[in-house]
Amino acid sequence: MSTAITGGGKAAVLGSPVDHSLSPVLHNAGYEAAGLDGWSYERIECDAEQLPSIVSGAGEDYRGFSVTMPGKFAALQFADTVTERAQAIGSANTLVRESSKWRADNTDCEGIAGALDELVGKQSRIGHALVIGGGGTARPALWSLAERGAEKVTVLNRSDRSAELLPLLQGIETDFVDFERDLEPLAMSVDLIVSTVPSAALAGRVKELGHAPLLDVIYNPWPTPLATRAASNGHLTVGGLVMLACQSYSQFEQFTGVKAPRVQMRDALFRHVGWDTPPGVVRRER
Repeated sequence: MSTAITGGGKAAVLGSPVDHSLSPVLHNAGYEAAGLDGWSYERIECDAEQLPSIVSGAGEDYRGFSVTMPGKFAALQFADTVTERAQAIGSANTLVRESSKWRADNTDCEGIAGALDELVGKQSRIGHALVIGGGGTARPALWSLAERGAEKVTVLNRSDRSAELLPLLQGIETDFVDFERDLEPLAMSVDLIVSTVPSAALAGRVKELGHAPLLDVIYNPWPTPLATRAASNGHLTVGGLVMLACQSYSQFEQFTGVKAPRVQMRDALFRHVGWDTPPGVVRRER
């Protein structure tokens, strides 16, 4: 963690659309809990083409930006320096000011890792994981599973992206399948499922897939049809709000130089959406 930044500062989430973003809830709750009176966090509407000019033109009081779609690839390309994990994942959700330069990082992998910890436990072995999707969110999911030491990963996607995704899974037994196959035997054979696709992409296939503990990165609306099916079959489910909270902690620390008050940030997020589940407890949707 860097040295705490004195005198206050600003941060913001960049995206389009961005009005729905819950990142301000997390970060502003963190500032309050940590006693950072001079800090504020806002939303800024920004597409990929606008990102370079918005970040370059930001006043020196802006210490960092969270980046959501569609700007994650543009953020990586814009940055002066890039962390090793952001380079490996191929996108950035975090831009941090370092003097007159910007450093790109990807904390989405920490969001996935934190959600996996709640789903299966921090020390639990992951044998065979099924990842649904091959897009931008699938990449940090695959990176996190590799870091966690998963023994086998199967990627379920409509198009073959094996060439671009295999580098994230070096040394891991990997299989790529499409939606043409019978998915129920596959779902019943894995230790967990990570779904990185919109619910509409799984229309008509939910019954086949709901047979394993599930991390579904969607948080609105929640529960997703897949989460409901998995829970009805007795499996634990974790939604995208847990991932959102867990990816925000490192961002907070990189922006401010102060340890993130994790419990208070997560409590604020859950209260905002009307959840009463205490931190550390995985929701079982029924």
